[in-house]
Amino acid sequence: MRFVTLISVLIAAFGIGIGVYYIAFSSFSTAELAKARARLSLYHSTVVAELERFSHLTYVLARDPFVIDTALGADRNALNHRLQEFTEQAGLEAIYLIDHTGDTIAASNAGSELSFVGQNYAFRPYFQDAMKNSQGRFYGIGTTTGRPGYFIADQVQTGTTDRLAVITLKIDLSALQDSWRASGEDVLLVNGDGVVLLSANPNWRYRSLSPLTDVQRQRIADARQFTNQPLTTLNWSKPSQNRALIDGQDALHVMATDLPHGWKLHYFTSDDRAVTQALLVAGSVFLLAASALILWQLRRARHMRQALQQSALEEALLRQTNSRLAREIEDRRTAERRLKRTQGELERAGRLAALGQLAASVTHELGQPIAAMRNHLMAAQISKSPPETLTERMNSLVERMEGITRQLKFFARSDDERFETFDLCAALQAALDLIDSNLQAGNVELYTSMPDFPVLVRGNRLRLEQVMINILRNAIDAMDDLDNRQLDVEIDQNDHSIWFEVRDTGHGLGDATLADLREPFITTRESGRGMGLGLAISASIVKDHGAEMRAENRPDGGALFRVTLPCPEAQEGSHP
Repeated sequence: MRFVTLISVLIAAFGIGIGVYYIAFSSFSTAELAKARARLSLYHSTVVAELERFSHLTYVLARDPFVIDTALGADRNALNHRLQEFTEQAGLEAIYLIDHTGDTIAASNAGSELSFVGQNYAFRPYFQDAMKNSQGRFYGIGTTTGRPGYFIADQVQTGTTDRLAVITLKIDLSALQDSWRASGEDVLLVNGDGVVLLSANPNWRYRSLSPLTDVQRQRIADARQFTNQPLTTLNWSKPSQNRALIDGQDALHVMATDLPHGWKLHYFTSDDRAVTQALLVAGSVFLLAASALILWQLRRARHMRQALQQSALEEALLRQTNSRLAREIEDRRTAERRLKRTQGELERAGRLAALGQLAASVTHELGQPIAAMRNHLMAAQISKSPPETLTERMNSLVERMEGITRQLKFFARSDDERFETFDLCAALQAALDLIDSNLQAGNVELYTSMPDFPVLVRGNRLRLEQVMINILRNAIDAMDDLDNRQLDVEIDQNDHSIWFEVRDTGHGLGDATLADLREPFITTRESGRGMGLGLAISASIVKDHGAEMRAENRPDGGALFRVTLPCPEAQEGSHP
C-alpha cells in the first residue's frame, strides 16, 4: 500500500513538473525576447548612425572651391590629392567627382590599379538622383572594385547647368557585419527588395527573403547593384510572430522596419537558454515535491536525528566561537603592540622631518644676507669705498644674520617673539635696500607707492622684513627670462587694516594656489632655483601676526601678492 501511494505521489509530482515547465518556458522566452529587442535596438542605432555619419560631407564637398574649379575644367591633380587626404582622414573607401555625362574626372584613388577615373557611372541611381538636385543614396557592389559599399552623392554647385557635376563618396559597411559576427549573433540587414545586404553569416548575404519579381530583377540589373550574384531565396519561414525557422534552425525573431530606404533589420537568437532555465525550474519543482513526500514519510525518524544533529552542531558552533574569540583576543593584542611600535616610529620620523626642515630653513634664510655680504665686498673692491662704510654694512648684515638664527625658533614656539610698534614704510625700504643688488642684476624697473607719513604696525619687524624679502625675491625670479620686468610695490591702509602689495609682470602662479605654494618644498620655479621654503616661512610669520596673505594671477600677466595686517589698536594685548 505504501509503495502504491509513493508511485501515485511521484506521478502527480511529475505532472506538476510538466506544467511548471511550460509556464517557466513562457516566462523565460518573454525575457529572452525582451533582451533580443534591446540588442536589436542597439544594432538599429549603429546602422542608422553609420548611414548618417557622413551624410553632410557631400553637401560640404559640393561647395568646395577645389571641387567646383575642377568641375569647371581646372587641373584635376590637385583635387585628386585633396580627395585622397579627405578619404584617409575620414576613414572612407573613396571620394570621386563625376561630370554631367557620368564620367569620373577626379577620385581619391586616382593612379591606383582600381582607379575610378575614366569610369562611367551614369547608370547608378545615386548619380541620377544627384543630377536632379537631390541627395542620392545607394547600396551596391562596386563595378570597378567588386567591393560592396554605401554611396552618397550630391550635385556640385557650379553655377552653370551645362557643366553640372556630382561629388560621391563610398562607405564600407563591412565593419558592421564583422562586429555582428564577432558577437556570435545572427543579424541581417535587408533592403527594400528583400535582398540581404549585410549578415553575420556570409552564406546568407545577397540572398532574398522572398522570390524576386521580374521587375525587381530588371531594376537591379539596370543599376548593376549585385553584379554576378544569383540572388537565390533564403531558406527561412515565420511559423509565428516572434519565431522563425532559418536554415532549419528554430529561433526567436525580432525585426526593425524604421530604417532609411525601406531597409529592415532582422535579429535571430536561440531560445536554448529559456529551455535550460525552464527545465531547471521544472526539475527543481519535481525534486521539491519528491523531497516533500520523502520528508513526510520519514519525519518521525528524521525529527530525532535532526534534534541530535542540532545538538551536535550547536556544540561544534560553540567550540568554533570560543576558538574564534581566543584568536580575536590574540589578534587585538598583536595589533595593540604594532600600534605602539608604529606610534614610536611616527614620532621618530616626525622629529627627523622637523630637523630636516629646520636645516633647510636655516640655509634658505641665511642665503640672502650672505649673498648681500658678497655683493658689498665685490662693490667695495670695485669702487674702493672707505673701510668705515664697508664695516658698517657688514655689521648690519651680521646683526641681521644673528636675528635670523634667533627667529628660526618660531618653528617650535612662536609665542616667545617680542612685538613692537614700528613704521611699515621703513621696514619695506630696508627690505628694498637689501635686494637692491638683485634688482640691478635682474634689470628690474621698480615703482613704489607709499604714504609720506609713518604707517605704524605692531609686530616683529625683522620677521615681517623677511616676508617682504621672500615675496620680492620670488617676484624678481619670476621675471628672470622675460623682456618686460616691472615691479610695483605699494603700502596703503584704511580704518581697519594696513597692507603692503607686490605686483610683478612674470609668469604668474599658473594652476597653483597659495595653499599649494606655502607648503614646504613646493615651488613653481625650475630645479635649482629654490627649495620652496620662502612662502612656507612667510605664511607662518604672517599667521603669527594675525595677518592674511593673498596671491592671485593678474589679468594682464604676472602675479599679485598682498599681506594685510590689522591696525595696531586691534593687536593690543594679543602679543607680549
